[in-house]
Amino acid sequence: MEMGRSIPQEPVVFLKPDSSLLKNNKPFFLPGFSSAIQYEIEVVVRISKLGKGIDAKYAYRYFDEVTVGIDITARDLQNRQSAAGMPWEICKCFDGAAPVGKFIPVSTVRDIRNMNFRLEINGKEVQHSNTSDMIFGFGEIIEYVSKFFTLKTGDLIFTGTPSGVGALKRNDNLVGYLEGNLLLDFMIK
Repeated sequence: MEMGRSIPQEPVVFLKPDSSLLKNNKPFFLPGFSSAIQYEIEVVVRISKLGKGIDAKYAYRYFDEVTVGIDITARDLQNRQSAAGMPWEICKCFDGAAPVGKFIPVSTVRDIRNMNFRLEINGKEVQHSNTSDMIFGFGEIIEYVSKFFTLKTGDLIFTGTPSGVGALKRNDNLVGYLEGNLLLDFMIK
């Protein structure tokens, strides 16, 4: 959940196309269409089997890997689109707007409902949280999303961001951790 927004009664859902994914710690290039590109670290789960209408209590059977990712947002465009009552695709779904880290097996995590994750930029911690602080847990998110969309093997679900959202600038180095594991490390160009 982004800072400054009210707490929703149900998860907020938007989709990112495959062209939004940025893998293998490749650099992110600041786009020319926005002057307010911001970061939001999130825990990301990878769906491991086909599912539709999944009950929250069974949702943990539908993913087996987890990582951290950055939901990169063109905040100026988002504010403009929101004010006009328009969709957000242009501000969240552009090329490279979803960097994802190396996935680790859920089985290696002590307690998925109690995982620390954090983002450092240029060696300074800018976001830190724990999955126990999420507004909606993994089960609730998967249950909600699977009401509307069939989840397929390989689908990624970003789960929401803690406070500390901020601006990105050229030559920033973003480093993301989950339970102390360095999973994401890339540059802004």
